[in-house]
Amino acid sequence: MTRAFLGLGSNLGDRRRLLRDAIQALGDRVVATSSVYETEPVGGPAQEAFLNLVVEIDTDLTPQQLLGICHRLESAAERVRAERWGPRTLDVDILWIDGIEVHEPDLVIPHPRLFQRRFVVAPLAELAPELVPADWNDRAEGQVTRLGPL
Repeated sequence: MTRAFLGLGSNLGDRRRLLRDAIQALGDRVVATSSVYETEPVGGPAQEAFLNLVVEIDTDLTPQQLLGICHRLESAAERVRAERWGPRTLDVDILWIDGIEVHEPDLVIPHPRLFQRRFVVAPLAELAPELVPADWNDRAEGQVTRLGPL
């Protein structure tokens, strides 16, 4: 089994329920979940605040298989891809897989903006501080508010 981290976010509908449902669907792969953070949108159109968290999983899936699961979770939440960085019921990104780098048109691991966005780095730092650069707080953009457990 390999350790991986997924970033989950939602800013449409019942945000907490959508995140909870996605985590439940991951089943026994889930090792840990970070606190929930309310975050301002970064990039894209004006929109409502997101709820974000990071999930640590154990997996024996290939990166492409894991990407398929991420897309199925988004589909189950009825995500509509109408606008890049637009509002969404659920967004699931592969952030990191231990020992694996991928550079494909539809998938880059580690996530290319992993350490640039506070809504990813803050929850990741809870679960895997050894992965996060010491100066992340000076470099990451966006505002976050830690809300506590999901």
